[in-house]
Amino acid sequence: MKELTLQQFLALPTTEPTRYHTPNPLILNSYCHCPTLFKLPRTTHLQLRANLNRTRTNENSSDHSSKRVKIRSEVQNMQEYEEGTRFNMGLDEDYEEEDDTSSSSMLSLSDKPERNMLLLDDYEMEELDFVPVDPNHRSGYVAVLGKPNVGKSTLSNQMIGQKLSIVTDKPQTTRHRILGICSGADFQMILYDTPGVIEKKMHKLDTMMMKNVRSASINADCALIVVDACKPPQKIDEVLEEGVGDLRDKLPTLLVLNKKDLIKPGEIAKKLEWYEKFTNVDEVIPVSAKYGHGVDDVKEWILSKLPCGPAYYSKDITSEHPERFFVAEIVREKIFMQYRDEVPYACQVNVVSYKTRPNAKDFIQVEIVVEKNSQKIILIGKEGKALKLLATAARLDIEDFLQKKVFLEAEVKVKENWRQNEGLLKHYGYGGQIQAL
Repeated sequence: MKELTLQQFLALPTTEPTRYHTPNPLILNSYCHCPTLFKLPRTTHLQLRANLNRTRTNENSSDHSSKRVKIRSEVQNMQEYEEGTRFNMGLDEDYEEEDDTSSSSMLSLSDKPERNMLLLDDYEMEELDFVPVDPNHRSGYVAVLGKPNVGKSTLSNQMIGQKLSIVTDKPQTTRHRILGICSGADFQMILYDTPGVIEKKMHKLDTMMMKNVRSASINADCALIVVDACKPPQKIDEVLEEGVGDLRDKLPTLLVLNKKDLIKPGEIAKKLEWYEKFTNVDEVIPVSAKYGHGVDDVKEWILSKLPCGPAYYSKDITSEHPERFFVAEIVREKIFMQYRDEVPYACQVNVVSYKTRPNAKDFIQVEIVVEKNSQKIILIGKEGKALKLLATAARLDIEDFLQKKVFLEAEVKVKENWRQNEGLLKHYGYGGQIQAL
């Protein structure tokens, strides 16, 4: 039986079905259940040390049976559909599909991972392939705040260089606090893209979303307040109160005047002057997040505010959210684009099952939760055509995101007043935690 180091294991093809010995069982087990696109084992510095110490003890033992971990479980043969998309009208409301997330753990987005690697000894540095940190390296957290539909998600995506947050022309598209990671040779900035700040809270969901906005600044080293340049200048006190709270006088704050491509240069100058005079921010920078104009200036300002120190995350990942989170977000984005009025806001998308199949398309099953039967009828459409159109559009984007073919099955369920159910909302991830498999 071949024994692998951690680095050798991470270099294995994701479809490799063989069993291996590994000197780090916990990391291997975490990796097997984590999305392959981002390589997201949520393991802190202290856990790494504990695992490496356990490895030393095990190396002195002749019995390696406890180290044996199955890399990928066999997947039962499932019927293939030519189009790779199936939809389910959810006629049997009492039927509950087995959820393969039962063994998952919840991770808090408010907890910073340990980045102090200075106490690692020579053995641990060699095992982790540790590279000495540049003393001028900067890293830290950035809270991206603003009212609905001002371009926070577009700006975050542009800075990260990858579409992580869904974007539509409808307000309040972002519901979760999305953690995106922008890394360079000498820096790492972790962006919190937050829901738009709203004054009137209609549901318990709105209240929990605003709580997530406020908690984004707890770990932040600086904050971006994004405003719409197309709208008349207005005070940002509400945004500062919801997003920064008591830290407003301590946290470096940049006002980002977005959508400058839609107004004349003379108007930009006037609005810049107004915001500089009537808002309590450190600086104002006009940008066009859609086209990337001025984004480098924002990055430079952020880097000037981040503290020196090693990176929090590996430089080759762009988010700590698992793949299934982004799959659900893509489906929800298509709902916002295809349907109108209240229907998109009454929908919650959950990935019920995500199975990797080495010799076939990955199998993904999602459920779309609505509050009323009338909304379910609209989602499904006549003879199921609307739902089929939705599933097909979502599947194409999911395949583009994952860079592989998938089989997508969607069904619609009714859960009355789910937006007022705190227990359900926490289960859906609105309590500031994410599921990590």
